[in-house]
Amino acid sequence: MSKYLEVPAFDQDISFRTFLHDGMEITYPHFHKEIEIIYILKGRLNIGVRDEIIELQKGEVYFFASGEPHFFLASPGSERYVWQFDLKIFNETLLGKDLESLFELFEKSEPCSRSWSKDFTEKFIHLLTEAYNALEEKKKGYNYYITGLLNQVIGLMYQQVPIRATTKKQKKSYEMKYKETLDQLNIIFDFVEKHYDEPLTLDEVSAKIGFSPHYFTRFFKKNTGQTFMQFLTEYRIIQSKFLLANDKLPMVDVAERAGFSSVKTFHHVFKKQVGLSPLKYSKKMKE
Repeated sequence: MSKYLEVPAFDQDISFRTFLHDGMEITYPHFHKEIEIIYILKGRLNIGVRDEIIELQKGEVYFFASGEPHFFLASPGSERYVWQFDLKIFNETLLGKDLESLFELFEKSEPCSRSWSKDFTEKFIHLLTEAYNALEEKKKGYNYYITGLLNQVIGLMYQQVPIRATTKKQKKSYEMKYKETLDQLNIIFDFVEKHYDEPLTLDEVSAKIGFSPHYFTRFFKKNTGQTFMQFLTEYRIIQSKFLLANDKLPMVDVAERAGFSSVKTFHHVFKKQVGLSPLKYSKKMKE
């Protein structure tokens, strides 16, 4: 299984899990189709999402939309609640014609609680904490109780969560509705994970996967919302950002480990994607 594509293991009858996590471990860049919500219970936590590193403070909440790549930097002394759930547990027929889909709700909503009202944040945390306790205790009918709590969370989001303030073009969610598609995507991501630091062409990758270049191009674009080369560049940038934030390496080594053909190419692509040179980004992350 590709480390970049994460498939959470749900032990109960509903596609939901929750746990406490300390900040000692580094979590490498990955994504999953499930929604993930974190609440900082203690200390500070540094997360990587989209094109930036965000420092979350005690008491703050952040969520990742379906298919949104993210990672966690080591943040000693921190502790966080984590909730993950599949949107398929909700009955979207209840939305009617006036409401946007659940995928769109999480994509368009402001993900950080520092932009939410205090009242909404408190209710949001209370409901999810109740869901955490219910899963821990597993009393009779706990799955129904948890589902009810999560439905309240969704209802509150439709009513009170603000729209993202960013003006950047939002990335299309990864539409992985079927197991076959998920398995095929995992083969691709697993191959990229093992070979992203090598020169890769579309023809070579499609041949390794067993697809024709034409089918591979259409399949990848349909299910990720971007071309394979766009994805590969983004993956390499994420890996380089991780290296720049955590290791003290010469730029030539960072470029090579991230899969760029030269330091010049790496510098050009990184600055275009991130808005800063690799050196300035590294210094910023270590201030």
